[in-house]
Amino acid sequence: MAQNLSIAGKVRDESGLAIEFANVILYTEDESDIIKGTSSDIDGMFSVNNISSGTYKIRVSFIGFEPFDQILNISTDIELNIVLNEASETLDEISITAKKPTLVREADRLVFNVENTALIEGSMLQVLKSTPGVLVLGDEITVKNQNPTVFINDKRVYLSAEDLNQLLEGSSASSVKFIEVITNPSARYDADSGVVLNIIMGKNLITGYRGSILGDYTQGVFPRYGIGSNNFFKKNKVSFNLNYNYSKDKLNRDSDDTINFLDTNQSLDESWQSLINRNTYRETHTLNANFDYEINDNNSLSLSSNALYLPYFKYEIDNNTNIFSDDGTFLRRFTADNLSRDNKYNLGFDLNFRHNLQKGNLVFNAHYTTYNYKRNQGVVSNFFNQNNTFTNASAFNTDANQDTDIYAGKVDYSLPIDENSNFEAGIKFSGIDTESDLTQFDVDVASGQETLDAANSDAFDYEERIYAAYANFATSSEKWSLNAGLRAEQTNVDGFSPLTDVVTIQDYLEWFPNASIKYNISDSYNVYVNYKRSIARPSYSNLNPFQFFLNENYVVSGNPNLTPVFVDHGWVGADLLGGLFTVEAYYKNLDGAISEIPRQNNQTNVIEFINVNFDKTVEFGFDLLTYFNITDNWSVYAATSFYNIEEETDFGSGFVTQNQWSNYSALQSSASFLKDNSLNATLTLEWYGKNLQGFQIVEDRLYSNVFISKSVLKNKGVVSLSVEDIFNYFDVEARTRYQNQSNNLIVDYDNRFVKVAFRYKFGNTKLETNERRISTEERNRLEKKQ
Repeated sequence: MAQNLSIAGKVRDESGLAIEFANVILYTEDESDIIKGTSSDIDGMFSVNNISSGTYKIRVSFIGFEPFDQILNISTDIELNIVLNEASETLDEISITAKKPTLVREADRLVFNVENTALIEGSMLQVLKSTPGVLVLGDEITVKNQNPTVFINDKRVYLSAEDLNQLLEGSSASSVKFIEVITNPSARYDADSGVVLNIIMGKNLITGYRGSILGDYTQGVFPRYGIGSNNFFKKNKVSFNLNYNYSKDKLNRDSDDTINFLDTNQSLDESWQSLINRNTYRETHTLNANFDYEINDNNSLSLSSNALYLPYFKYEIDNNTNIFSDDGTFLRRFTADNLSRDNKYNLGFDLNFRHNLQKGNLVFNAHYTTYNYKRNQGVVSNFFNQNNTFTNASAFNTDANQDTDIYAGKVDYSLPIDENSNFEAGIKFSGIDTESDLTQFDVDVASGQETLDAANSDAFDYEERIYAAYANFATSSEKWSLNAGLRAEQTNVDGFSPLTDVVTIQDYLEWFPNASIKYNISDSYNVYVNYKRSIARPSYSNLNPFQFFLNENYVVSGNPNLTPVFVDHGWVGADLLGGLFTVEAYYKNLDGAISEIPRQNNQTNVIEFINVNFDKTVEFGFDLLTYFNITDNWSVYAATSFYNIEEETDFGSGFVTQNQWSNYSALQSSASFLKDNSLNATLTLEWYGKNLQGFQIVEDRLYSNVFISKSVLKNKGVVSLSVEDIFNYFDVEARTRYQNQSNNLIVDYDNRFVKVAFRYKFGNTKLETNERRISTEERNRLEKKQ
């Protein structure tokens, strides 16, 4: 019995709040040896077991508090109630330099730590561009050719791809702790979350105020700039953080399009070659706020918000199209000038209530998003003959409006069965209501008089209701770990276009299993198997039957006949040499994959961009990843993936099948320099080999950037420099060749730039933050990273 004594207790601050992750160390009486150690849990509880009788010294410490020391003469089990006093008189003298790995590889995710890298001096979008495996191209974010669901602090962001891009581009990364790329989300996540990007922001858990102001200047084709402020406050049971950013941008985009219209014999009839210049002017306000209130030890309340507001958005398109015969003879040309002005906002709110039961916890969440969008567009086209003589002109205007409300409520229950097992279950309801309309007017160029174009005007009302329930079980032992779950979702969709009498109705119940099994062969080797079924529902904007004309020959159309995509994704892998290398093989089947494709009409000389369901899309490949430290201050991540994509569908004139092998490779290196590690640099290189995307072959691309930051002004200031697309090789070149489709596309994005930024920190600037996580799963992951 004398060899199995224990010390247990609870760690609190002066106001009685539990302190999580406090270090508890047991020494010999003279402190010559460490006997044992542990950390307090989310409730401040700790336990040190299997102690022999004798005299010891216990020390309990946490950043920002005076350490607690006590001599213990142990002859029986002891229970302590420990209060840590805030080290307020020495706050300005504390300087903490945390050393964390840049990347943590887990069976179902990559955790990309950016808190101690130069990347935090950029925008959230720049951090995502540097996150391994994440591709950002234009407004689209993809992970392994799949659009991820984006969360901020475990709360879903309900934004379109364009709005999400603007939110992330306009938000500073200075408050980002790490990015989770969750490739096998549990049943707790919505079924359409095949891949999850979770952006974890810092919170101030130390009493007092901490903040910063920042500004940046970017020189691309045109100059752009931004300013912002991050603020964190905590006192007693209340904590609050508010991040605000404003940016003013002018972005350029040039493209060179060639449409080869064919005759009935599939021979070249006319070649339309267009040079298109697009300029986007925008002013963007973004805001992220979180308010947390610890009611008592068992109950807490939080309110969070993500807001995007664009009071000014102007979009200019200048198009010059030359038309040639099959032998290259110039036939005619036209110009099309398109000017659009937008005004929109997107406001999202989350209310969370957490209740700790005697064993386990309940979390209630309510979400609401309101979105409003208005666009006024004017298009003028001028036509010239073979002699380049003006012949005639045409013009039209459009007014587009959209109001959307998104609301959701869910309850999650988590039950720790024992030290190694956990059970989760929950229910959720979500709904979308949107009303949109598009009115087009033909304009008499001479008089300016408008006439309603009823054929290209319409309205669309859309309702979506999803009812979901799930259960998930996770357990682990020294050799095995298992995570398995099942989610059921009932979906009801009603869409109605009153002017064209188009009705969209969908009603289906689907089941979505997921499973992860891992076996530890030894401390250095393990193998794992993962499987997940998910869904990708067509967005209401894609179901909207509107036709939006960029000019008289280019039109973007909605498709009310789109159906959901069901994705079956399985992969096997192994971690070798203690996680130094990871090898994986995967297979993914997308039933009814949705892709926007160009469809050219060789009789009318109109090209239509429309989303369609493919009959078959299969992807499989092999991945190799490694992460290691060359020195304490220099880390390297490298990955390569060889994969094949096959697409097949019937456009009404026979099946079209294409497949393409491709390679994705990435190299990222992060290092700290100088004696105080105040100079940091990160270099990212990502290679995207020739690949297949929606029956388009996209040629090789190389993404490259470098971030450098230097602490100044006694570590209160940070100056940074970043260079994007160093080698100018990340633009898009694509071609389409099948049946009667023959076109080429070259797009020169405004993605090569130099950016300088400065951030000044004030308040308790020398204290590191430590975020209290919500769930057992998140706590376990943080403990692994300590």
